[in-house]
Amino acid sequence: MPRHYFAIAKLNIMEYTEAASLFQSKRKTKHKPLYDMWLKSAVRYSQIIVDWYLSGHESRQDMDTLRSRAHDAFISNCNALSRNMNEAGIYSSWRAKLIDDRRIIGNFACYVHTTLGIAAR
Repeated sequence: MPRHYFAIAKLNIMEYTEAASLFQSKRKTKHKPLYDMWLKSAVRYSQIIVDWYLSGHESRQDMDTLRSRAHDAFISNCNALSRNMNEAGIYSSWRAKLIDDRRIIGNFACYVHTTLGIAAR
């Protein structure tokens, strides 16, 4: 079996349908600049994580700082979008569902990227 199958099987990750639902809920926001920045940071992180996954050990070490910074940026953008939605009276339960688990938040970024790719077809 492929290596990624085992990685998915042993992780407690967010289900795709749940992530897609969370993604759709944010499309209702009136904070277009924040929403766009949030989307771009999700795509950037997921692109880096795929490149990291496909790279050898030495390349991964070189990419770790970039990957971590992109992850931090996505988390920060999640927080900013959620905060602004709440201030506008739009309940953002999606952020609470992500909790503060970096793995779940990173998985969510990858799901957002996947959803965008499918929607663009």
